[in-house]
Amino acid sequence: MALQPLTLINCAGLLQPGCSLLPLDGDVFLFGQKGWPKRSCPTGVFSVRLKRGQFKLRAIAFSNDSCYLPPLRCPAVTHLDAWEAEPECYLIHGGRTPNNEISGSLYVLSQESRGCNRKVTLRCREKELAGDVPGPRYGHTMSVVHSRGKRACVLFGGRSYRPPGERTTETWNTVVDCPPHVFLIDLEFGCCSAHIMPELADGQSFHLALAREDRIYILGGHTLSSDSRPPRLFQLRVELLQGSPVLSCETLDAGLSLTSAILVSTGSAHEYIILGGYRSETQKYLECSGITLDDNGIHIEPREPPAWTGEISHSRTWFGGTLGKGSALIAVPAEGRGVLPETHSFYHVSFKQEGDRDADDGTQGCSQESTDFEDSAPLEDSEELYFSREPHELEDTSDGEGDTYNEEDEEDESQTGYWVRCCLGCQVDPNTWEPYYSTELHRPAMIFCSRGEGGHWVHAQCMDLPESLLMEFSQNSSKYFCLDHGGLFSVLNNQ
Repeated sequence: MALQPLTLINCAGLLQPGCSLLPLDGDVFLFGQKGWPKRSCPTGVFSVRLKRGQFKLRAIAFSNDSCYLPPLRCPAVTHLDAWEAEPECYLIHGGRTPNNEISGSLYVLSQESRGCNRKVTLRCREKELAGDVPGPRYGHTMSVVHSRGKRACVLFGGRSYRPPGERTTETWNTVVDCPPHVFLIDLEFGCCSAHIMPELADGQSFHLALAREDRIYILGGHTLSSDSRPPRLFQLRVELLQGSPVLSCETLDAGLSLTSAILVSTGSAHEYIILGGYRSETQKYLECSGITLDDNGIHIEPREPPAWTGEISHSRTWFGGTLGKGSALIAVPAEGRGVLPETHSFYHVSFKQEGDRDADDGTQGCSQESTDFEDSAPLEDSEELYFSREPHELEDTSDGEGDTYNEEDEEDESQTGYWVRCCLGCQVDPNTWEPYYSTELHRPAMIFCSRGEGGHWVHAQCMDLPESLLMEFSQNSSKYFCLDHGGLFSVLNNQ
């Protein structure tokens, strides 16, 4: 195993606690980054390039039929192998939205096409759910089980805001444990059912979930109501019978007091390494543990950790994610954080041994790869809502600096037309502007006018759009024009 420092090329500000790294078909994608890059990547999803100690990001385009995918923090994600006519994909559920709301949507992210110059186009669909639908939450897990020739998705845990009837002025934005219900989701029809297990008495979040065939092992986690991290380990069995599914739960010994850990597949069948995480609010989990799933159950053994640097050992927080078989990314706050509050140091951790194979064994594993110290403050650069963009609008070459995120573009808007390119009757003064919508945060919320060379941004206030309508537009992929180019309602009438 090895620990290598990384140099991030013009993208350090995008990797923040709560983001997800998704290995898919030989690539790794960054999702849920800090804010929306204004011009570099309208979709908000990046391909990760790791080469000779340098970490770069490439903007990824979505297909024309893709739905809007917000940059979600701390969602539950799980990998799905190709199944019948369905391609390999990821399921993404819940998470915090840019406006600090909690999502309850389920998205399916898959690869649409791959060009000869390695250009990848992704497709995102929102899965409609029915029945006992799990409510909005974050810090939970999803797993995929296989039983009797069928498969289903199991969702458990997480946190959410208090129900509206229980909120007061003082507790309006406080979060609570979600009820410890186990949700079973039919991946074909989207039907959901909720199940109560007597063994799962408390809600928990930021735990690990590992699945093999019809069994799921739930390890660790934090209970908000008691502020505790007991060394828990549960075995959840799901039998997908012809009539109704049968679920059973068993409490096992040898659990770990652990939250927010990274689960790294070693490349061998049903074998993982637990990396990172926390033992308590003030103590990181600096050890490593190896996990093996077999017919007899789960086996947890100590593994030699990497030679942590002093910066890692003495930092209070850290976060990261898996980069694929036997590989992970670790980030810690860098020295001088008081001067540069968004600066982190990044490390590549490799557990690969000589002769390791990257065979796809189909084993499912998922973890909430973020730190529960992150309180998910509103994303600073996400006040602009982005709408449908054609794939050809994104410059993308096989290699080169032009396809990487340029952090400098995010700071200086004085030369880009953010404030000046608007409708003819624009009255917004950047020197006296004050937030009008909750979506605006630091700059006015805007809508993209597709008319003209390259299009342009228009202040939503100048379009006289209520915030509810602006939020509704962000959920579809229609094109819109400003008042100078035909107006909004003429476009809607022509659709």
